[in-house]
Amino acid sequence: MVNLIGTYECKADVKGRVMVPAALKKQLASVASSGFIIKRAVFQPCLELYPMEEWNALMAKMNSLNRFNRKNVDFIRRFTAGVKHVELDATGRLNIPKDLANFAGITKEITISSAINIVEIWDKAKYEQAIDDAANDFADLAEEVMGDANASDGLS
Repeated sequence: MVNLIGTYECKADVKGRVMVPAALKKQLASVASSGFIIKRAVFQPCLELYPMEEWNALMAKMNSLNRFNRKNVDFIRRFTAGVKHVELDATGRLNIPKDLANFAGITKEITISSAINIVEIWDKAKYEQAIDDAANDFADLAEEVMGDANASDGLS
């Protein structure tokens, strides 16, 4: 599992190619040769870039879902809708497929943000808006998600 850090501002060219920042490219070096999966995010108007190893682990989990359950089948279909395999080109650029760029509203100004083991790709203005919108609720969210009173790991 790769643990990624950092948020980067980039520009897409007219063909939808983005130069992956050197610091992020260095973090992805060990997994780049296998390629990546890019897909629509479930909860936000952005894209998610999965290293192939992470995607395969997620697909193994999803493959255990009972396909005779209609909700499971609907979930799998929606979750994998528009999924594409992508690779970094020889110069370290990522080509964002046009249909996915349209979904996320990505034109030129982009924010690439690490999300532990995947990368989120945002239109810069939408990313800033999402961060601003979440700022007021973040303390409550942090307490709800991470504030287990019985936790012994001491995270703070």
